[in-house]
Amino acid sequence: MVLPEPRDWRHHKQILTSVGIFCFIELMNHWLYIIYSTKADKYYIGESIDPWNRLQQHSEHHYKSNFTKIVNDWKLVLQKEVASKEDALYLERFIKRMKSRIFIQKIIDNPKILEDILNIK
Repeated sequence: MVLPEPRDWRHHKQILTSVGIFCFIELMNHWLYIIYSTKADKYYIGESIDPWNRLQQHSEHHYKSNFTKIVNDWKLVLQKEVASKEDALYLERFIKRMKSRIFIQKIIDNPKILEDILNIK
């Protein structure tokens, strides 16, 4: 069976479940990642099971309606492996809710902050 080119694994949950891949993906560790563009001078926060592949997708404008389509010079500045997708999503939402470039820079300088956030959730 040939799977369609995924925009995001969540969009293909039914297909993946039917071939038994989704169960495997859910058991894999997830990553919180932060990418940075010098051209736009912007950060982007996301979660993925493969942040390096996701970086390539962002840089190649794979996500046509995504914020990251504005430039193609994204660099991975932080990747933090976490135990579950829920933890990765929790951290992603927490950072985005802060709406603070200074906070993002502090996390990049000291990733232990992420562990502290998870410990108090």
